[in-house]
Amino acid sequence: MFNLLGSKKHLCDGLTRRDLLRVGGISSLGAGACGFGLSDVLNWQTASAEESPASTLPHFGRAKSTVLLFLFGSPPQHETFDPKPEAPVEIQGEMKAIASNVPGISICEGLPHTSQIMDKLTVVRSMTHPYALHGVAYALTGMPTYSPDIEAKPRDSQHWPFIGSVVDYMERPRSGRPEPLAVPRNVALPWVMGGRAKDYPPLAGPYAAFLGSQFDPVWTDFDGVGTRVVPKLSDGQTKEVLDHFAGTAPDGKFRLAETNLLDGMHPNRLDMRRVLVRQFDESREWLERHRHIDTFTAHQQTAYSLLSGNKVRDALDVQAEPTAVRERYGMTLFGQSCLAARRLVEAGSRFVSVFWDPVEIFGGSCWDTHANHYPRLKEYLLPVFDQTFAAFIRDLDERGLLDETQVLVLSEHGRTPQIDSKPKGAARHHWSRAYSAVMAGGGIARGKVVGKTDPTGGDVVSTPISPKDVLATSFHLLGINPHTTMPDRLGRPVPIAGAGEVRGELLG
Repeated sequence: MFNLLGSKKHLCDGLTRRDLLRVGGISSLGAGACGFGLSDVLNWQTASAEESPASTLPHFGRAKSTVLLFLFGSPPQHETFDPKPEAPVEIQGEMKAIASNVPGISICEGLPHTSQIMDKLTVVRSMTHPYALHGVAYALTGMPTYSPDIEAKPRDSQHWPFIGSVVDYMERPRSGRPEPLAVPRNVALPWVMGGRAKDYPPLAGPYAAFLGSQFDPVWTDFDGVGTRVVPKLSDGQTKEVLDHFAGTAPDGKFRLAETNLLDGMHPNRLDMRRVLVRQFDESREWLERHRHIDTFTAHQQTAYSLLSGNKVRDALDVQAEPTAVRERYGMTLFGQSCLAARRLVEAGSRFVSVFWDPVEIFGGSCWDTHANHYPRLKEYLLPVFDQTFAAFIRDLDERGLLDETQVLVLSEHGRTPQIDSKPKGAARHHWSRAYSAVMAGGGIARGKVVGKTDPTGGDVVSTPISPKDVLATSFHLLGINPHTTMPDRLGRPVPIAGAGEVRGELLG
């Protein structure tokens, strides 16, 4: 038996669907003809979830899909969606507020394009929780507490499942005859989160935890080069980073990841992967030639659909878009990832995530501005986000997709109300007592601000909303009752959104 990339999963007894995707891409087959048992893998465990009746709040099931835009490192609320124009300069900072197209709602001057789509958004200014850490896992799962000890341990037993993994799990086949999937329900771009940061391991968060790795996101990878050097994270940074998120060449391509970067890859295993790809392709050709597809079980047909179809590959082909559309989104990795997300939604993906995270140097491409705060915001982070986000929302709306596509712009926390003037370029540090999030579409209200912070932007004074409430509301809009339970590692039923509650204030 082959041992795949150091994993204990073997090709002849229990290779998961996502292992096959990582090995050979969606167009390669490793099912019945090779005796690899994929259909057994697709006989997912029967749910032990206890489902309660749907909520009486509006728009239950309104969203057909969700797109999560996660800004790792955490943007400052003051220089994004909660400016404080009346505050002293040490709070307000160098950037001013501008009016939006909704009377009475102002946002930071660094977001001029976004200011003109505020009538399509809900801004939450009262996000709050106790953990001022890079707790991606806390922000995106129902776990009740958090510790920095598990930030860099994606498979630690304390973790809870990622929201996209829960969606995948809750919608898995319950009968013996599921309909074949043309595209995965749970897809993440542009690469395994943290997979391009050379001096730090991938962080926890977007994984299925106790639901099992078969419900991890199906990750893409990106073949392309960065074209722009971004402002440094600090004076101590000597390396100049050509950051894909700031600029990328037009010939860059997304593809399904060939390997799980958490497991690592040795060059000789890469050669083995190429051999397996050839075997899978030969098997697919054999099946098609002999027309054995009709004799497949339902699970085998699902496997064949995922592994031999071109739909997801076509959806990731952003080069099929007109140049004008690509340029409207921005020829940056963030822009092209959001464009690919729109195409995946159109193809039928249920939950698509775009992670903006480090390239090469940890923090070298993200929003963790402990120094060089204003150069990074003004010259890089805000312009890229502003162009892409506004184009994405407008595109969804013009195509008639916004009403049925929920968009979440989230981060781990916010940043300190008091500016630290000591580092070059100034700084704001970690702060979770008050921060902002943005939502749109799929039943979310339009042109609304929810919650309020004090005059410094440091504490919530009305309508506190937790990350768990955001999860619960998202599940509600997707037609999944947030009080449904799933079995943890000990088989105990736990609610999929933790202690979160659906927040009617967010609904349209």
